[in-house]
Amino acid sequence: MVQKRTMIIAQILITGMMALIMSGIMSMIAIGPNEIWLKAWPHQFIIAWPIAFIVTQFVGRFGFFLAGKMTGAQAH
Repeated sequence: MVQKRTMIIAQILITGMMALIMSGIMSMIAIGPNEIWLKAWPHQFIIAWPIAFIVTQFVGRFGFFLAGKMTGAQAH
């Protein structure tokens, strides 16, 4: 079983990486690959990261629940 501290650190890292990538991609699609986009991206990332972290606290549990139902695996 993974320790709670390890899970929290993993969630911080994973949500940070996902927020960085997704905020970059989505803002580039909306604005286009230019100087304005490069200036806007860090701001979008700062907004996206805490939202992603909080949302995963709920969505992650539900995702594991659904995966367990689909595969017949027992949740720990």
